Amino acid sequence: MEPTAHLRTVTGGLDDIVAAETVLSHVDGAAGRLILRGFDLADLADRPFEAVLALLWRDLAPGPLSETGLRQTLGQARARAFGLMQPLLPATTALSQVEALRLLLSTLADADPTPPHVLAVAATPVFAAAIARARAGLAPVAPDPALGQAADFARMLRGAAAPADLVRALDTYLVTVADHGLNASTFAARVIASTRAGMISAVIGALCALKGPLHGGAPGPVLDMLDAIGSPDRIAPWLAAALARGDRLMGFGHRIYRVRDPRADVLKRAVGRLSGEGGRIALAEAVEAEALRLLAEKTPLRPIRTNVEFYTALLLEAVGFPRDSFTNVFAAGRMAGWTAHVLEQERTGRLIRPQSRYTGPWPQVA
Repeated sequence: MEPTAHLRTVTGGLDDIVAAETVLSHVDGAAGRLILRGFDLADLADRPFEAVLALLWRDLAPGPLSETGLRQTLGQARARAFGLMQPLLPATTALSQVEALRLLLSTLADADPTPPHVLAVAATPVFAAAIARARAGLAPVAPDPALGQAADFARMLRGAAAPADLVRALDTYLVTVADHGLNASTFAARVIASTRAGMISAVIGALCALKGPLHGGAPGPVLDMLDAIGSPDRIAPWLAAALARGDRLMGFGHRIYRVRDPRADVLKRAVGRLSGEGGRIALAEAVEAEALRLLAEKTPLRPIRTNVEFYTALLLEAVGFPRDSFTNVFAAGRMAGWTAHVLEQERTGRLIRPQSRYTGPWPQVA
């Protein structure tokens, strides 16, 4: 018998393979449900980012955790990260925005006086905002430690305080993408954490996985699609032509969800509360309705529904983020989940070392 013949056959992509146990989140693709530590996403969506971060870190990070305490702690850590960033920011100009974020995260140290899980979460919006401003020829804006994470993120990007409705929308976005089961980047973080490489190495590895277009998503191209359509009268013919060419409609379909992505519903409500975005939102809603109708006709036995990318694009555009910064903003939210999974893996896990099935030639027996 071949030495590997006893190994279980697995499908490509490890579909349906349970690789970890976690208290952090549960994704129910059949029911369209996302649970974060005992709460449905919809019940957390209007809470501040710091409150949800405290929930994710509960019993995993050392010390007492509260929304108020984390607001202060993250504010101080953002100021720390800004000082660390300054010397290296000019070196990011030749890199893409996500590559620039990767470089700046590499300046952080697990041995820093600020705990690495705190520093990673606090630094990401500081770095993301500075990178986006640098691309526009603007100087970075120093953090305001007195503000909440979302308010300061928007302020560091825009150069001035953002309107309250935009801050609320950004807070909702950061919460909505904070954690999502054992996705590719989270799994990468847990694999690295299982080697005891440290928090910063693990979250940088997670960011590298998020950079891949099959995982990080494509909210920017949603806006490209809306721009190309332009007006309500062009919606039906534009979408029909795209599907006839075999193009993928941006913002629709998901690997896990077989019904509507619950994050799309949360973000649609958040976008609907924004002032001054009426025309863009109305066009997007009309595009969504027609796209769902055409997709239902094309694949009646395989539902393709709206995913998180569709309304993410509208929300981040309204806040003022450029399209090529969207992955970095995603990382600013997902850093909450990445750090929580690393803390959990370090506390409860063992070295992750799966087997592979060898399919190459065997030595010839003489």
